[in-house]
Amino acid sequence: MDRADRVLKFISHLKHSKAPWAGLPFEPMPWQVDFIRELYGTLNPDGTRQYRQALLYLPRKNGKSFMAAALALYHLIADGKEGAEVYLAAGSREQASVVFNQCRDFVRSNKTLSKRLRVIEYSKRIIDDKTSSVLRALSADGALQHGLNPTAVIADEVHIWEGKRGRELWEALVTSFGGREEPLLLCISTAGYDRTSLFWELYDYAKKVQEDPKSDPTFLPCLYEAGLDDDWLDVKVWKKANPALGEFRSLEDMQALATKAKESAALENSFRRLYLNQWTSAEIAWIPADKWAACGSLIAPERLRGRECFGGLDLSATTDLAAFVLVFPDDNDPPSYDILPYFWLPEARATAERRDVVDYRAWARSGDLKLMPGEVLDQREIKRDIQNLANTYRIKEIAFDRWNAFQLAVELEEEGATMVSTGMGYASMSMPTKTLEELVLSKRLEHGGHPVLAWNMQNVVLEQDAAGNIKPSKARSKDRIDGAVALILAISRAVLREPKATVYRERGLLVI
Repeated sequence: MDRADRVLKFISHLKHSKAPWAGLPFEPMPWQVDFIRELYGTLNPDGTRQYRQALLYLPRKNGKSFMAAALALYHLIADGKEGAEVYLAAGSREQASVVFNQCRDFVRSNKTLSKRLRVIEYSKRIIDDKTSSVLRALSADGALQHGLNPTAVIADEVHIWEGKRGRELWEALVTSFGGREEPLLLCISTAGYDRTSLFWELYDYAKKVQEDPKSDPTFLPCLYEAGLDDDWLDVKVWKKANPALGEFRSLEDMQALATKAKESAALENSFRRLYLNQWTSAEIAWIPADKWAACGSLIAPERLRGRECFGGLDLSATTDLAAFVLVFPDDNDPPSYDILPYFWLPEARATAERRDVVDYRAWARSGDLKLMPGEVLDQREIKRDIQNLANTYRIKEIAFDRWNAFQLAVELEEEGATMVSTGMGYASMSMPTKTLEELVLSKRLEHGGHPVLAWNMQNVVLEQDAAGNIKPSKARSKDRIDGAVALILAISRAVLREPKATVYRERGLLVI
């Protein structure tokens, strides 16, 4: 039996633990068999494995975690190495737990493994006392690891190994292999978006080795991805990037995701990256600049007097930009919205305009931004400004971020304002974020061409969860997005307003 067959035979004894395959043997898919045969069956003349590092580059839901867990257990118990050290490395504790939990479930569902191996849940370890071997989960957000002597490392979702901590973990791992005869570093990841990241460097290297295998015969690139010029709506392209399409991910599910992405500019970027493995950029604006500009007709504020409106307040920090946005729904069905944005900034912060690549002082001179003396925002003045606006316009409600504007909200409420505390999670932000996008794309929004708000909108990068919910990300966005957040908060209240009263709603229909 050759070495690849030994791996495949070991895997055949493992069982799935989750529906719809719970209790069934783990039968590798054709792409998994091919990968295992190449990785473990390609040998040097002395019989050792040729490949010491591999990149398995796959979109979501193609069975990466199952195979990673199976191979980790193989290296722990069946690779014939006394004192084996197998590490499951990830960018966060949560991500490191994904493959570890699958390893745990494989052990618990197999009588032989469950008798031989000890699972220590709290420290994320699995121990084989017979060979003094250990499998252990590590993460970049944990304590930095030194003194490791791994036989195998499974590096999961390397595209989210962010910043200095991610690089430190990577360096600690790749420099720790010297004491083993044939160690293996297997990197498994979906595409990223940061071309200055650790993973981009690894991906770029893998592409070069793919083009010229002789440049590094110890590195195995296995890259499933759509080409840059491929039609992202073509089913053939989906199958090209997703070797498990129809098994781990249904074709119907993929079609539903594509339909949503086609209808939403916000989701196309995520679809291409997560499901077609195309590198996208965080620099791509959520709302295209031309679409936003098309809604920039001038607004006469005096014409909005007396109209019902809703406010959104975002105070991200006392030393930075603050935003308040009013949205005015009209009585059409569906309604359109006029927008009046207001911004405040400490004058000392305006000296940071080189970092932000904007001219705050020019905006202040044009009346698009109010500079406050000193280094911090004067919330008393912001309160007075909002109160003056309330005397001019009929503000029904003001939504605010409960974490950053609580005290100002309390003071405004004491003066008679209706304040609505709003979370920044998917549950609160997804619906109004999608609504804003729809309003812009359907040209049912007028923002008057306000330059600060336009800058904020072009900075927005969205986060998306597994259910397709979206929200603006201050952590990932390339610069200030306070005005965009305030606008979304205002829309969250405006879309819930009561329909305009009509004779039909008052008395009902007459039957003749």
